[in-house]
Amino acid sequence: MAKSFKSVLSGAINAPRSSIIDWVGRSLSGSASGIWAQTVGSTSANGKTVTINKAMRLAACWSCVRLISETIATLPLGLYRRMPDGGREVAGDNDLHWILNTNPNSRMTAVQFWEAVVASMLLRGNAFVEIIRISGRIVALEFLLPNRMDLDVADNGEILYRYREKNGQLRDIAGSNMMHIPAFSLDGQIGLSPIAYGADVFGAAMSAEDVASSTFKNGMHQTVAFEVDATLNKQQRDDFRDYVQRISGAMNAGKSPVLEKGVSAKVIGINPVDAQLLESREYSAEEICRFYMVDPTLVGYSDKASNWGTGLEQKLLRFLTFTLRSYMRRIEEGISRSLLAPAQRRQIYPEFSIEGLMRADSAARATLYSGMVQNGIYTRDECRMKENLPKMGGNAGVLTVQTNLSPIDKLGQGDDGQAARAALQNWLDQPANSKE
Repeated sequence: MAKSFKSVLSGAINAPRSSIIDWVGRSLSGSASGIWAQTVGSTSANGKTVTINKAMRLAACWSCVRLISETIATLPLGLYRRMPDGGREVAGDNDLHWILNTNPNSRMTAVQFWEAVVASMLLRGNAFVEIIRISGRIVALEFLLPNRMDLDVADNGEILYRYREKNGQLRDIAGSNMMHIPAFSLDGQIGLSPIAYGADVFGAAMSAEDVASSTFKNGMHQTVAFEVDATLNKQQRDDFRDYVQRISGAMNAGKSPVLEKGVSAKVIGINPVDAQLLESREYSAEEICRFYMVDPTLVGYSDKASNWGTGLEQKLLRFLTFTLRSYMRRIEEGISRSLLAPAQRRQIYPEFSIEGLMRADSAARATLYSGMVQNGIYTRDECRMKENLPKMGGNAGVLTVQTNLSPIDKLGQGDDGQAARAALQNWLDQPANSKE
């Protein structure tokens, strides 16, 4: 069993990393490095210690994580059964369908559960869910905090899981009872933490926020140095500093300071405009958005592009295609691999319903379906399937065209009823003949 890396850290939190490696007796694996970063943070190039809690204080990081996790968590997640005719139906008779969509466990709703799962993937690179079974039947899914999980890869490639409970006790979890969903990964098994790998980006953003906070704290003023024409003793210098502090800052703006004879003020440092403070903060926000593949306008940062009509629709489509799809697909495959037996996977599969995201404008979607049905491309049942509605059967599964919405193989033909109506109409249109 793998050595608990966090137990090693508990006695050496302030030791150099090299000494920790010597103490453990082996080099840090990818999983251990991730745990190190989650526990003590990663150091950016500018010297900032970047942790997940500090990163989440940045508006861009908070907004990106919320946008992705809440969007996926609120999408319907269905469990479907393949039908012999090529269609599908909701597997409502499968208990797993209701576990995934209502209450995965006794403490969480489905939205809360999937929100936590996706947020873990976004912040720590991995999501861990313990599978609770009774008599071999899945009855609950328990979300596990990634920062309490120790991972190691055995010689045979199997991942070993050890979880630390709130009381500090460690327990091993078998891989068969774990649904591990990694985010972007280099080895295909353990996901990479965006916070750890983006330490320089997040550290730069934190530094920009610190400068902005300091600037506003000082009332948007630069640092001022005072020059006196005499040498002051310590008491005089302390008294003068206290006086300057009382008249400085945003809360004291507008007060008129009084300077003694022989005292002159000089401004030092760079003003916010010259330092391009606003531009630096905007650039840092854009860099964070790039890390999460999110258009900055979707999290409140404006640009010259349109956020109305087709402009917004194209942004949402790009967001779905390049951002959401990979996370949803990872979750779907994780469910199939960990929660369904091999025999079940041939007939049952999970899928997020994304039709609403693909067409933000319901009127445009209705126009599309109408055109497809009237031109014999889609049947009504196929349109209903795209909306995750059950098939109606009968004529709803027949291709029709706009000419009286006739079946496509009946074009140019009329039924007996149509022939009778035509004959009656023709007779009524004829003038009445008198008897002679």
